[in-house]
Amino acid sequence: MWSQISPNQTLRTWRRLAASAALLACGAFAHAGEAGRIVFVTGEVQADNRPLVLNDAVQEGQELSTGKDGFVYLKTVDDGLLILRPSSRARIVAYHVDRKVPSNTHVKLELLSGVARSVSGTAVKQARQNFRFNTPVAAIGVRGTDFTVFTDQDSSSVTVLSGAIVVSGFGGACLPTGGGPCEHTASRELAAGQTGQMLRVKRGETAPQLLNSNNSSPDATSPPRSDEPSGKSTGGQAVNEPSLDAQKSALLIQQVRTINKNDVPPVTVAPPEVVVNPPPVVTAPASELVWGRWAAVADQAPTIDATPLLAAGGKRVAYNSYYTIVRTKGADWEIPQQGSVGFVLRDSEAFVMNSVTQLASAATLQNGQLQVDFDKRTFNTGFDLLTGAETFKLQATGYVGTNGDLSGNSQFTKPTNMAVSGSLGANNNAAYIFSSRLDDKRTANGVTYWTK
Repeated sequence: MWSQISPNQTLRTWRRLAASAALLACGAFAHAGEAGRIVFVTGEVQADNRPLVLNDAVQEGQELSTGKDGFVYLKTVDDGLLILRPSSRARIVAYHVDRKVPSNTHVKLELLSGVARSVSGTAVKQARQNFRFNTPVAAIGVRGTDFTVFTDQDSSSVTVLSGAIVVSGFGGACLPTGGGPCEHTASRELAAGQTGQMLRVKRGETAPQLLNSNNSSPDATSPPRSDEPSGKSTGGQAVNEPSLDAQKSALLIQQVRTINKNDVPPVTVAPPEVVVNPPPVVTAPASELVWGRWAAVADQAPTIDATPLLAAGGKRVAYNSYYTIVRTKGADWEIPQQGSVGFVLRDSEAFVMNSVTQLASAATLQNGQLQVDFDKRTFNTGFDLLTGAETFKLQATGYVGTNGDLSGNSQFTKPTNMAVSGSLGANNNAAYIFSSRLDDKRTANGVTYWTK
């Protein structure tokens, strides 16, 4: 029992555990591998004090941090997701995936402060016994899960979007240096079906408290972006011909009502009534997708300055080291809930950069296709990239956010071989930025514009 151990013995025990943990950590860093790729980044975001950009690789052992305006989405090598919201710090302690022997997979994440969301990947779901998500005061294990955590140095709060978790405070056999879930008499489980509830752990307490989330949930502390993937499916009415302009139907209905009302002759009585026609329907203009190259490449000057667009209320929906896409401020619109739409490539710009010579060469795109499935909230796209006498076939799959944002899957997961980030537009259009590694020396970067 802990009560039978002297203070000196306890101190020596903790020192031995710390030394063992340090040796294990050294071994992990010696064989560190890629944990995932950045599929979305905005604001101030760093990895080990180095700014992160779209498609950057994140390695085991790295610490991620976000500023007051920073958001970052890390897609893990097993198609999981780790999202950090503003003013947060997290560490990828270990992300070893063994696809041949799934039971050998080991994943350990740490949220040091702030708010994070973790969505289990395929490897984690096959090796739940080897997954651990630590905070300064608690250990979290999963049952194949999507959950959100807030923590500071004194307490942690957890809510569940899908699946279930098991949570325990540190103490006894549940140590920060351990791996896998801490399951004992004091641990507590929380499932997605327990709507409006959360588990909270305070420093020094082993057993979590089950509380109503109300205004103290992680989402209330640091709300998600509107384009953060939904953790739950949403329903919707079927539409025969999906349209990205949700204002059109409402406007047509209003026009029919106006026509019908004007067709009815005024009733004349004594004294005659004054017939007042309804005021004209005024609708705000739809938002637009504006795209271009903000950085100079070779002897080509930039083609866009996004500053005035953002100052006027626009939103940056995609960005990398060369290109940007901004959605201007406009009337609200909704994407269809069902059906599918095909788009045609209307315009593009691309180049190939040689990392050895640091020279850029122009590239063109042909045979483009973009297909969006609104039922599954997914898309697939591809084209031929021509540079010199060479042709490269690039393609990608990904998911569609609730506001139309396009987020591609990892370019290193077949059949995807390029990173994609962009958005659908309110005028039956779309735009996305892409990047791809063509060989060990060359990378391709570009931007595409599509219409229905």
